[in-house]
Amino acid sequence: MVLLNAQVEANVGAPQVNYRESISRISEVKYVHKKQSGDKGIPKEYIPGVMKGLEDCLSNGVLGGYPVVDVRAVLVDGSYHDVDSSVLAFQLAARGAFREGIRKAGPRMLEPIMKVEVVTPEEHLGDVIGDLNSRRGQINSFGDKPG
Repeated sequence: MVLLNAQVEANVGAPQVNYRESISRISEVKYVHKKQSGDKGIPKEYIPGVMKGLEDCLSNGVLGGYPVVDVRAVLVDGSYHDVDSSVLAFQLAARGAFREGIRKAGPRMLEPIMKVEVVTPEEHLGDVIGDLNSRRGQINSFGDKPG
């Protein structure tokens, strides 16, 4: 028996690659948002502004705008001015410090790893394996399915 036309069913969707960004080394940044004379130390009411500024930056990395993962930021000290300081000013300062710090920390794109299950007739197995290998795929197991 010879088949002239064979139909292959495939579940295909729009490709969505979940890239992430991270850093490759530690960096330390002393960032000044606005030059002003002020008191040393940072009042507790400004810390949420710093946290909000950092959280905003974590959703958009410096390389491709992808989420940043596996980083830690430590607020060591700060200075403020009784008149000019605000939560928003500290939020902007945190953003500037993050951008400067991440650039010094060797930013990197993280390559996504996806688990894929491929079902194919045995006569196409070699082609499928070759295609997966050309995409740096790692084959974990083979299995037979009835039919």
